[in-house]
Amino acid sequence: MRCFPRLLILARRSLLAAGLLLSTASHAQWATIDWTIAETLLAIKAPVSGIAQQPAYHDWVGEPRIPEHVMDIGLRTQPNFELLAQSPPEQTLLSPMFTGLIPRLEKIAPVGTFALYSPGAETWQEMQSLTRQLGELTDRNAEAEALIENTEQLMAELRRQHSDSTPLLMVQFMDARHVRVFGENSLYNAVLEQLELPNAWDQPTNAWGFALAGIEALARYPDATLVIVDPLPAGVEEQLEGSGLWQHLPNVQNGRLLRLPPVWSFGALPSAQRFARELTSALNAHHAD
Repeated sequence: MRCFPRLLILARRSLLAAGLLLSTASHAQWATIDWTIAETLLAIKAPVSGIAQQPAYHDWVGEPRIPEHVMDIGLRTQPNFELLAQSPPEQTLLSPMFTGLIPRLEKIAPVGTFALYSPGAETWQEMQSLTRQLGELTDRNAEAEALIENTEQLMAELRRQHSDSTPLLMVQFMDARHVRVFGENSLYNAVLEQLELPNAWDQPTNAWGFALAGIEALARYPDATLVIVDPLPAGVEEQLEGSGLWQHLPNVQNGRLLRLPPVWSFGALPSAQRFARELTSALNAHHAD
């Protein structure tokens, strides 16, 4: 008979331990210095305590917006270690390009590294894989699967909204004479493939999916529609207005020119959704004119 109360005590202890584990998991906070990881964590509603370089995030990434309670932990390349140490996260998350920071970050909290845009990998599948990995880490599996499903549904819906097959040339300005042109292995190209739109750029790209080129290289694609993704560096817009080289490009002269708000070119599914929506809207508006 004495075994029964003892079993009750053991059961209560087990429930208490399980409750503590669930409580710990529900209050766990993650920090990141990588904007691609940041936008994905925010999109799956994972608890985030710190994101680096927030004003620049809003300039370059745009959405999802960072909640006001999330701490700005400094520059991506030089985070504020002292500030981070005042309220250590469950884990600090980063991409391979920031691995040089691991020794110092590990003194504050465990570090997790997540790759995207790996050489030889299929970009669209890698974005989905990253989403699932972050969902599993933060106990947001259902939200991660919902993000993947919603993205697939959005792409299918937007595919039905256009019938144009004009090749697109997607660029971001580095200065008034040089651009990044996006091709294979880029987020922009991955979205074009999902929307079944042709990419005019047929030259090699780097691991991030872009090539650095002078604007004179764009003249080799007179029939393409130029898609300029903001932000433009300071002063570039004014310089282009006075640039004979730019003004004489066939695409510019013929009005085959679109300008999109900022979309993180090295992003994951949230940026893919944003680029797809902005591009489709701009194309539809252009054809309506």
